[in-house]
Amino acid sequence: MADSERAGVVRVIDKADGSRKRISPIWIMKEYRNMGLAQQAFLEIERIYGADNWCLDTILQEKGNCHLYEKMGYHRTGKIEKINEQMDIVFYEKN
Repeated sequence: MADSERAGVVRVIDKADGSRKRISPIWIMKEYRNMGLAQQAFLEIERIYGADNWCLDTILQEKGNCHLYEKMGYHRTGKIEKINEQMDIVFYEKN
């Protein structure tokens, strides 16, 4: 939320069985981007669900996404899936 308006969405998958919790997707509407809302969402998610044992993935070519996730403490696992000549999926974890 931003100024009492919906600014985006985040989905958390927590099976509560010890497996990694997953964020998929997180999305901020264009007019609310670059305001720190995604960072705030990550902090709130971690406050609720705990700060470790997370995974997520994103499009490698989306440099802003990669920067955000790395800034929030996620590290690349080394796994990359090629979708086509213009798109690869990169995988992240946070312990």
